[in-house]
Amino acid sequence: MSVARKAVANAERLVVKVGSSALTTAGAGLDVGRLNALVDAIAGRIAQGSQLVLVSSGAIGAGLAPLALGKRPRDLATQQAAASVGQLALAHAYAESFGRYSLTVGQVLLTSDDVVRRAHYRNAQRTFSRLLSLGAVPVVNENDTVATEEIRFGDNDRLAALVAHLVGADALVLLSDVDGLYDGDPRSGATRKIAEVAGESDVDGITVGMSSSGLGTGGMVSKLAAARTASAAGIPVLLAAASEAARALTAADVGTAFTAADSRLSARRFWLGYAAGTTGRLHLDDGAVAAVVRRRRSLLAAGIVGVDGDFQAGDVVELVSPAQRVVARGVVAFDATELPGLIGRSTHELPAEQRREVVHADDLVPLR
Repeated sequence: MSVARKAVANAERLVVKVGSSALTTAGAGLDVGRLNALVDAIAGRIAQGSQLVLVSSGAIGAGLAPLALGKRPRDLATQQAAASVGQLALAHAYAESFGRYSLTVGQVLLTSDDVVRRAHYRNAQRTFSRLLSLGAVPVVNENDTVATEEIRFGDNDRLAALVAHLVGADALVLLSDVDGLYDGDPRSGATRKIAEVAGESDVDGITVGMSSSGLGTGGMVSKLAAARTASAAGIPVLLAAASEAARALTAADVGTAFTAADSRLSARRFWLGYAAGTTGRLHLDDGAVAAVVRRRRSLLAAGIVGVDGDFQAGDVVELVSPAQRVVARGVVAFDATELPGLIGRSTHELPAEQRREVVHADDLVPLR
């Protein structure tokens, strides 16, 4: 068994994410049988001494049938209406199902604002910590009824990766209607399942698609992105089929396992690299990319070739390579209006009051 699978099998604190397509159907709404099977697997893991946080999609899917909607709506207002009906049904179903094992459920609804803002992030940490210490099972979903296009997570896979770091999870398990990561579309029949992902080279050139169920928003694109986010932050990930939840949460010998980075990012550096909202971009030359990414140095004005956005000193910005790839994120030390006159100039050429790093190494997170 790989190191990643052992970590999942032995994790004391787990985050499990389940997708809409694993819990609901367009015609009948919430499938209580599927939900009970998932809860059976989770309760079994809790009985072995693990703490567990469940990130569950399905609120919108659960609200379709009661509102006589034949498919997932595209407009935000109808999605929110379906979520408001479905979230109540979903929470009730979980409370009843976990109640079979005398387990108490706590509902946690989040918007991206709750992890982007540091104060909200810390408040969420405290809530999760207390729920787990009291023996409750936190059930998390995006707060679809109040989220807007600007602040919504967009998919619960990313939400699960953020929650996994927020609660200090030892592992993340992503459950869906697909039994792992393939090197192409598994429906074509000419693809290979990838059992282990030890680094970026293992997924280079892989083409993955969006959800085809009509119920979810993610698909393999978002699952791969979430697995990369969590593993880069030091959290091992297992991607498996919801129908194999029991094995995923015991032997962990199914699906695709993602090896975690050697060290875990601090809460602040994870927030900076993956959760904080960005307000602009700094375009770097090749020398600056090498200094920032490989040598972990501060970004100086001499290595910047362009500036996009309207930001102020203290905001989080993306650092972009000549190939237009985001290679890092960091806290900028200058306003957007100040930088055009500084870029490309050596530090000794600048006025004394401006001889400082544009992004200090302590406030900069390279991205895998």
